Formats: sequence, structure tokens, C-alpha cells
Amino acid sequence: MIKIMFVSAALFAGTLVQAQNIVGVAAANENFTTLVAAVKAADLVETLSSEGPFTVFAPVNDAFAALPDGTVAGLLKPESKAALTGILTYHVVSGKFEAAAVIDAIKANDGAFEVTTVQGGTLVLSLADGNVMVADENGNMATVVIADVAATNGVIHAIDTVVMPK
Repeated sequence: MIKIMFVSAALFAGTLVQAQNIVGVAAANENFTTLVAAVKAADLVETLSSEGPFTVFAPVNDAFAALPDGTVAGLLKPESKAALTGILTYHVVSGKFEAAAVIDAIKANDGAFEVTTVQGGTLVLSLADGNVMVADENGNMATVVIADVAATNGVIHAIDTVVMPK
């Protein structure tokens, strides 16, 4: 628990000074440099800066670093733009879903709440040991390590794993 609180303070220090959209919040944060680079490479800055609202399950740098060697570099190449866009939009849900609403929905749906991503795929949200878990369509699991980071056009939930569409 102490580790999560420390990460929370480190991840989002300084972002409360001025209201920013999702891209601005992520760009102001050194723990999202890989995500921001990917958003730029996929030409999604304008989309994620639009009115929304959006809920973004945002992988931290360590989540991208855990992918097989060469994966991120390959995805950032211009010829991989379509694949990168699909992966990134798989982390985005239309609407603003704060943690309390997510937890209520999980409990109201027998422990698993499915959400449709902007990419068109499905993520399944559940609870484990008091943490919100995010399962992708391949059965991979991510843990929400920081919830409810406010942005002017939605909310960010930082996750510890990159989730992948089918």
C-alpha cells in the first residue's frame, strides 16, 4: 500500500496546478513519456484532446518496458501506425467512469463489468484484493495502480500492463 501511495504522489505531482485535458495531463508526467510518444506517433493527440469525455486506462512507462524487446520501437514506426492506433484506442472508453462508478458496476454485475473500447473491443473490469483489474480479450490482466486522475475531458486510470486487443 505504501508503494502505491508513493507511486501516486510521484506520478501526478504538479498536475493539479492547472486543469488540462488527457493529453496535457499525460504529457506533464514523466511516467507517461512512452504513452505520449505513442499517442503522437498514432496522430491521436487531437482526438484525445477533444471534448470527450473519455476514460483512459493509461499504461505507465514500466508497462511498455515489460513488452518483448523491440515491440515499442516497432510500433512507433510509421508503417505500424494502424496497429499502434488499434492498441492505443483499445485503452480508451467513451464516457467518464470514475473509480467509484466502476466498482459499483463491477459489484452490480456479479463481479465483472464489460466495457467497449473506442477500438471496438472489450475490456472486463473486476476486483482482486481491493484493486480494480482490467482483463483484455487475450486473458492478460492489468492492475489499476492510480485511479481518478482528473482531466478536463475525462479521467485517467494508470495501469501496470499494456492490454492488447485480439
